[in-house]
Amino acid sequence: MSVNDPIADMLTRIRNGLLIQQSAVAMPASKLRMEVARILKEEGFIEDYEQVDGEKPYLVTLRVKLKYVGDRRFKRPVITGLQRVSRPGRRIYTSKKDIPWVLSGMGISILSTPKGVMTGQRARQLNVGGEILCKVW
Repeated sequence: MSVNDPIADMLTRIRNGLLIQQSAVAMPASKLRMEVARILKEEGFIEDYEQVDGEKPYLVTLRVKLKYVGDRRFKRPVITGLQRVSRPGRRIYTSKKDIPWVLSGMGISILSTPKGVMTGQRARQLNVGGEILCKVW
């Protein structure tokens, strides 16, 4: 199955997994998806992620362990919202001074910059702009 927008596919799989309170979701792996998962783990939105090798070299899977708070009965997801900003049909770029704040700093924006994939806060520190991939809160 070919996917035109791998980041939107990743966010949708995470969103659907959170809705039915799955412990983990799996998806085809790529370098960009691994970087987004790394940022989500560093910021505390997911528990962990791992790359699982398949039977064939090109069948590599990314497994993301979702994070919840509260007791078993009253557990709720840490991620309350995911939004894809830039998409293949309409790319959204930002300069270093116009990087958006998500919920006044309570959420993060993930950017693809010339210095790699990073959060909006890190991009402000490094004084670089780039393509806004998504917002997470």
